[in-house]
Amino acid sequence: MIPTSAGRAAIRSAAIGVGAPCGSAAIVSRAILGPMPALIDLRSDTVTKPSPEMRRAMAEAEVGDDVLGDDPTVTALEERAAELLGKEAALFVSSGTQGNLVSQLAHLGRNDETIAGLNSHINVDEASGHAVIVRTTINPILEQIDGSLALDQVRAAIRPDDVHYARTGMLAIENTHALSMGQPLSLEYTRAAGDLAHAHGIPLHVDGARFFNAAVAHGVSPSALAAPADSLTFCLSKSLACPVGSVIVGTKDFIFRARRARKMVGGGMRQVGILAAAGVIALQNGPAGSIERLAEDHANARHLADAMADMPGIYSAGYIAQPGDGPFDPGRVRTNFVLFRVHRDRGAFLDAVAARGVILVGYPFGMIRAVTHYGVGRDHIETAIRAIQAGLRDTSPRSAQPDEPDAAAPATAVTAGRPRVVTAH
Repeated sequence: MIPTSAGRAAIRSAAIGVGAPCGSAAIVSRAILGPMPALIDLRSDTVTKPSPEMRRAMAEAEVGDDVLGDDPTVTALEERAAELLGKEAALFVSSGTQGNLVSQLAHLGRNDETIAGLNSHINVDEASGHAVIVRTTINPILEQIDGSLALDQVRAAIRPDDVHYARTGMLAIENTHALSMGQPLSLEYTRAAGDLAHAHGIPLHVDGARFFNAAVAHGVSPSALAAPADSLTFCLSKSLACPVGSVIVGTKDFIFRARRARKMVGGGMRQVGILAAAGVIALQNGPAGSIERLAEDHANARHLADAMADMPGIYSAGYIAQPGDGPFDPGRVRTNFVLFRVHRDRGAFLDAVAARGVILVGYPFGMIRAVTHYGVGRDHIETAIRAIQAGLRDTSPRSAQPDEPDAAAPATAVTAGRPRVVTAH
């Protein structure tokens, strides 16, 4: 992964905090001011570049006016997504946040309530769109360490028919679940969650930003894993390596309502087949597609984690990613996320690793995140292992991190609250 000069400038700006959110968790590095070497960027799978096949498809895409319904490439993408996930229809949107937003607008009435995870993207990372735009509330439940919501707690959170309460309008689950170290929710759990929701007359929405990682991790078909969901959104621009976009799937009636909601929030795009073309490539079968190769990302993440488990100075991620302050457990790495903490000043450690051409990112509760993705091969992982080892050698041990006093917050304590900063989710 060798960034362009513009890309290097952007990473340098991020490294010294220019244009970055406030807070130490948002700062990748503060010390890289010289010429930028070739970089291995493990901050997120959002940093991927389109494959050569995607670039060709984008350059040659047949386009039309999608708001008027006549962009053939968007239509091809939506039909492929619906087929792949076993749903009646699909809708191309600009982002995962927009996908969740318009799904809520399609499902919910004003002042309804969504049951969702305390640390879920819908609750934490979407600028309170549920409250500001959808005009609804969230009844949050602290996730278990496998990323799921305990179904007895979900059942208890469903509101009785009482004028004092908001009406429970939707159950939302996140698959894979980011803050639990990318844990993939199983087919059995998804079915049980859907059964519970449907028994109470409410829809199940799956925020599946990295949904295909979950399907690959569990070895199940995407359509089977999606079957219990009334709606599901997945990102093209994360592990699938497309430059822009997400897709929502569901019934034809739901997608009609979602399309209206997309227009209302300014998401109607015209000759957007240029972007959708990359998604068509990503969802195809075979080596040019993006789904089958996700297993490689998972294997690379586990290889990195296995090596890190033997490094003095690295310990458990804490919170729900790996509760407690014990040794780092590589078995928690199920998909493409590696979350951990260091017995070091976190900023100094990130600087030291970045100085060797490997970029990691601060994550909530004192964690550090490394995410494997398209463009990162085994040789890059070996380089990352050496850089992390050197970063540990070059920084002084420290048992606590004063900038993150709740780093070891117990997974059972709801009072631990939500993450302060989630960078590049």
